[in-house]
Amino acid sequence: IAVFREDGFEGVRRFLPPPSRRALLLCDPSYELKSDYGRVVELQTMALQRFPTGSSMVWYPIIARNEAHILPRKLKSVATRAGKPWLHATLTVKAAKQVAAGERRPGLPGSGVFIVNPPYTLKPALEQALPLLVKLLAQDENATHTLETQGG
Repeated sequence: IAVFREDGFEGVRRFLPPPSRRALLLCDPSYELKSDYGRVVELQTMALQRFPTGSSMVWYPIIARNEAHILPRKLKSVATRAGKPWLHATLTVKAAKQVAAGERRPGLPGSGVFIVNPPYTLKPALEQALPLLVKLLAQDENATHTLETQGG
């Protein structure tokens, strides 16, 4: 394990491909900057070119920001163009909408993960786990999940 105080989008390049040729690249940026969404797509494109056999996972928040809704579509396009299998899962625990005039619901309503070259055991595991997570974590009747895959 090593800790570096640097821009992870740039620093990851020196680690790809890893010597073992087996690895998971986890991308979990802050998304405080709108440019992070585009940088995630660029990172995924670069990672598939430099390490096509590796698995990569991108976490993203489900929020009322256009970039957050476009990101999964862009990641699907990148993986599909590269001919790689992918898995996309989301978990929403509550509505993000206002509950009363001028009042916002605190906290993140949901998040998603997009995985390229997912392990073959992941989809069946998520098919069992996601409904249970919805039941256990639901904060209102809007709690739900999605799971979609392609290839593999």
